[in-house]
Amino acid sequence: MSTLARNSTLFRLGRTMLAKRACLRSQFFSSLKNAAHLKEGPSLQDFIRSSTDPGSVYIASRNEPVPYIAPETLRGQKRKVFLEVYGCQMNASDTEIVWSILKTHDYQRTVNVKEADIVLMMTCAIREGAEDTVWNRLKHLRQLKQKREANDDRPLQIGVLGCMAERLKKQLVEKEHSVDVVAGPDAYKDLPRLLAIGQKGQKAINVLLSLDETYADVVPVKLDRKSKTAYVSIMRGCDNMCSYCIVPFTRGKERSRPIKSIRDEVLQLENEGIREITLLGQNVNSYRDTSGQMPGDAPKEATLLAPGFRTVYKSKLGGLRFAELLSELAEAVPEMRIRFTSPHPKDFPRDVLETIAKYPNVCNSLHLPAQSGNTQVLERMRRGYTREAYLNLVKEVRTIIPNVTLSSDFICGFCGETEPEFADTVTLIESVGYHAAFLFAYSMREKTTAHRRYSDDVPGDVKQERLRRMIVAFRSEAERLNRQFIDRTELILVEGYSKRSRTDLAGRNDGNVKVIIPAGPIRSNREGNCNDLRPIGVGDYVAVRISESNSQILKGEPLYHTTLREFYAVR
Repeated sequence: MSTLARNSTLFRLGRTMLAKRACLRSQFFSSLKNAAHLKEGPSLQDFIRSSTDPGSVYIASRNEPVPYIAPETLRGQKRKVFLEVYGCQMNASDTEIVWSILKTHDYQRTVNVKEADIVLMMTCAIREGAEDTVWNRLKHLRQLKQKREANDDRPLQIGVLGCMAERLKKQLVEKEHSVDVVAGPDAYKDLPRLLAIGQKGQKAINVLLSLDETYADVVPVKLDRKSKTAYVSIMRGCDNMCSYCIVPFTRGKERSRPIKSIRDEVLQLENEGIREITLLGQNVNSYRDTSGQMPGDAPKEATLLAPGFRTVYKSKLGGLRFAELLSELAEAVPEMRIRFTSPHPKDFPRDVLETIAKYPNVCNSLHLPAQSGNTQVLERMRRGYTREAYLNLVKEVRTIIPNVTLSSDFICGFCGETEPEFADTVTLIESVGYHAAFLFAYSMREKTTAHRRYSDDVPGDVKQERLRRMIVAFRSEAERLNRQFIDRTELILVEGYSKRSRTDLAGRNDGNVKVIIPAGPIRSNREGNCNDLRPIGVGDYVAVRISESNSQILKGEPLYHTTLREFYAVR
């Protein structure tokens, strides 16, 4: 080859190589530019639908952007949800909120776990035994899930909701790998997104607590459509910080719904045929609606407490209080019974007691959780009152509301509890007398003040022996108190058939004591005769003459159908 030809060939090769290098350099800088741009947007793993890493865990954070989820994946596509509820009435209410949210996202509900695509467990963390029940249930669900996988059947998603989810957080999916979704009490609106994330095998957790979430904009959907009673959540969270209690850590700070939203919900329930509501809150009678309070308003009065009671927090100013809410609802639905739980004794100032006494549809049954009868134990519990202050409150309650029935909570075996200190609890139960009581042996919970400051030093066998003694004292007094109903005419709301017999019906009187009556037609009204009879149905108000009693129930003869206003008008 001539020198000229060779040089020409080399020139062409060099020009081609330079062109390729320029192209590669252009692609490189373009990639850098795109990478810098993508850093500001969602990452590849954020595109959940194409995620192939089933072992990863998504944990919601306030400091990170919400991962992208295509809107259509938030729809349930008629997947079937099985709901399990553990714990308190608030958990039952929260489950109705959860179902309302999922129903609007095209999920369906099933009452057969074998048909379910999703199992959601609403959990409790107040005691160790409550959590043990959930752990045991998760083992059974894991077997069901594994069986489906082995048979190449439709997959099963498992979600843990509520207080146990909030307490344990990521530990739930680390200890029980079958759990796909974990959602705390303030994260239920995020469930459609969490379920979408978890559908591909990735774990999804949102346990962020809120300062303002009350679910006031969510209309609960009742799980039991036949029931004539309903729960209405009016506030969430607790500020009391009792040393034994995990609730402030699992439910967050107190915040209340606006009165208007509560009134609207109650009126809707009345239209649906509901005859009794129970207002719910972790500290229900500390309710304080500040929604109408404007910045710059004149200072309002401080929240009133019962005499002799104190708080660990500063006095709260302004807002509409519990007595005002009770008055508003009592006048709005005069033919609907109103109950509430769970209160704190400190939040029973005189105006609340007088409001309860004033309206016949506000039931004369109060829950006064004492927890202990000994002042020193109460101090360690950070309850904010003495034995004497509690007894003075009981005296005032019975003066203002003469026919009141009382219930309470008691814990035995709290840190450092001596035998004489426990004896004070027994004598308090005997001296006050309760128609109902929730009695427990102390269970130490992490994060609580007691966990940090004290030792769980009362032996388990001592706790159980003390628990038995509390039960004996309570039942003896309850039996005595229930005997006082004999030969009295009580108004009961019929709830359904007795658990023991289809020939008997069960209801509750104003004092929340269960009453058993024979099924069958009775007089249609107080003035009716034996030829004017009408069957008794669920949701009917019936006047009953009490004939028998024991520590738990009353029995009686149904006399006639009536209404709230008619019954109390002739008394």
